[in-house]
Amino acid sequence: MRIGVPKEIKNHEYRVGLTPQSVAELTALGHEVWVETLAGAAIGFSDADYLAAGAQIAVSAEAVFNQAQLLVKVKEPLAVERARLRPQHTLFTYLHLAPDRPQTDELMASGATCIAYETVTDHNGRLPLLAPMSEVAGRMSIQAGANCLEKARGGRGVLLGGVPGVAPGKVVILGGGVVGSHALAMAVGLGADVTVLDKSVDALRRLDGQYGNRITTLYSTRAALREQILAADLVIGGVLIPGAAAPKLVTAEMVKEMLPGSVLVDVAIDQGGCAETSKATTHDDPTYVVDGVVHYCVANMPGAVARTSTLALNNATLPFVVALAEKGTRLALEDDPHLCNGLNVARGVITCESVAEAHGLPYQSAVSVLGQL
Repeated sequence: MRIGVPKEIKNHEYRVGLTPQSVAELTALGHEVWVETLAGAAIGFSDADYLAAGAQIAVSAEAVFNQAQLLVKVKEPLAVERARLRPQHTLFTYLHLAPDRPQTDELMASGATCIAYETVTDHNGRLPLLAPMSEVAGRMSIQAGANCLEKARGGRGVLLGGVPGVAPGKVVILGGGVVGSHALAMAVGLGADVTVLDKSVDALRRLDGQYGNRITTLYSTRAALREQILAADLVIGGVLIPGAAAPKLVTAEMVKEMLPGSVLVDVAIDQGGCAETSKATTHDDPTYVVDGVVHYCVANMPGAVARTSTLALNNATLPFVVALAEKGTRLALEDDPHLCNGLNVARGVITCESVAEAHGLPYQSAVSVLGQL
């Protein structure tokens, strides 16, 4: 199979779909890999590294798209990339379609087969390709929040860990999943006063068993959510409904009543955000203020630590890339129901029910379209 790796073009996005080590695995199996020039240069993967791994270097993204049958990316394709997609392409990347109608419409119009990392599952119902970036984003959320709490950044001037004689900052984490668990680890490590809210008692038991009385766990009700958010120095939004838009747990009215200079880091922004006041930002301009509350809503947070993120992501995606290359898209999807759960758009129709519901568009099961691939 001919596999293409274009350079990412989203603002301050330095990750790359395949590392030289991953390319070497694919070329050793006899596949042809085309990598856009300088695709990994920003994180230490030179064109020479890719050539040594057996890749072909393409002079432009257009050349990659023209050569490839399977396109392996990191972030959702932007408009200029979507215009290059054709029915013969299989696109394997993060898509986050539920809050993004223009992308959804253009992927449907392209006729391409689009598999989203974030809805691929495993035998336990987890999301193995979303997990590595959720781990990174969860850990980064505390770093970002601590930075934003500095007075010069518009924050309350609070040190999360406090000092002897001064109380630590209060961190409230919404969601005890992968993002929340990794945010919790960092916040506890800094010595913050941490409360985690979740509707899963099992998740709360797991975190309580791990941290004991160093944290507070609360079942998430409207009353508990409001009380905790209004008392917080830093709120981390880490909720997720696979494939669907994030629930708006933090209302605009709550934001008005939050402490002046408090910080909201909305890690759920890729899926539309979990606060009514959230809107996607970039690493160039990561924050804005609403009613005195600093909002950090960067939509590609792990891109800031792009080398770590790329290596972690490739550890998870490579087996699926190999399966797609070795078997072809149709057989790989037929053989693996977990990979098939990643199919969001194919042959002009939506094959992910939560995406169809988000946009009020017709849905067709993935299994029903496999024969057309």
